[in-house]
Amino acid sequence: MAGLNWLSVQEAHEQLSSRQISSVELTQACLDQIDAVEDRVQSFLALTPEAALDQAARADQMLAAGEGGPLTGVPVQIKDVMCTEGVPTTCASRMLENFIPVYNATAVEKLMGQGAVMLGKGNMDEFAMGSSCENSAFHPTHNPWDLNRVPGGSSGGAAASVSAGQTIYSLGSDTGGSVRQPASLCGVVGLKPSYGLVSRYGLVAYASSLDQIGPVARSVADCALILNAIAGHDAKDSTSLPLPSKDYTADLSQDIKGLRLGLPAEYFAEGVQPGVRQA
Repeated sequence: MAGLNWLSVQEAHEQLSSRQISSVELTQACLDQIDAVEDRVQSFLALTPEAALDQAARADQMLAAGEGGPLTGVPVQIKDVMCTEGVPTTCASRMLENFIPVYNATAVEKLMGQGAVMLGKGNMDEFAMGSSCENSAFHPTHNPWDLNRVPGGSSGGAAASVSAGQTIYSLGSDTGGSVRQPASLCGVVGLKPSYGLVSRYGLVAYASSLDQIGPVARSVADCALILNAIAGHDAKDSTSLPLPSKDYTADLSQDIKGLRLGLPAEYFAEGVQPGVRQA
């Protein structure tokens, strides 16, 4: 089973669908990696291994029956700012240490509806207010590439867990960079969806006019697959956009010749490292 925890979402889906591997095997590979490195990376606030293996077994049954989708049986870490039924949701704060929601956030519910496997809850800056994952009330998360460096934040656990091979993908939240910045610092891919594209129901608010739930994964294609699963109108969120469903993987292979990108002049502020400025 060595190496299964390093599969992309796309690779995992292909191997699960063709029955080359089982979700139980894939989940166990991730749990083994968590056992091996979590004491150093510390990307989790809560682990749910028994529930994960039960979910994996059910996912295998779905796949055997020809049911499910691209995320069926694929392990995920959920940032601890999203409500998870029966599993503590602390927002990395002692204030919510004993809070156990009785419902799932809509984005989480959509993943569970596809047969996803939740490994546990990801560490973060307390109430998502921070950019380094050093401000958790429980413990800091470390960058897997260099344990003396920060993984970024506030979704530091989400990025570090994917980068360390503890999970195949994760869900984070982004207000002013909280998915994108840690993904960059940990060498993975993070996406902040357009506002209103993904329901915020069950997401503990930081700034409701900016907050969005977004994926962290190993490739752009993976993020597109995850966005397919979590996007969509939700009557429980008044800011949710009533848009028709769309396949976000459809345009990934198109030629981008002639595409022009603009960067705000303010990005080139004092203190930017030369290598970053040059890139």
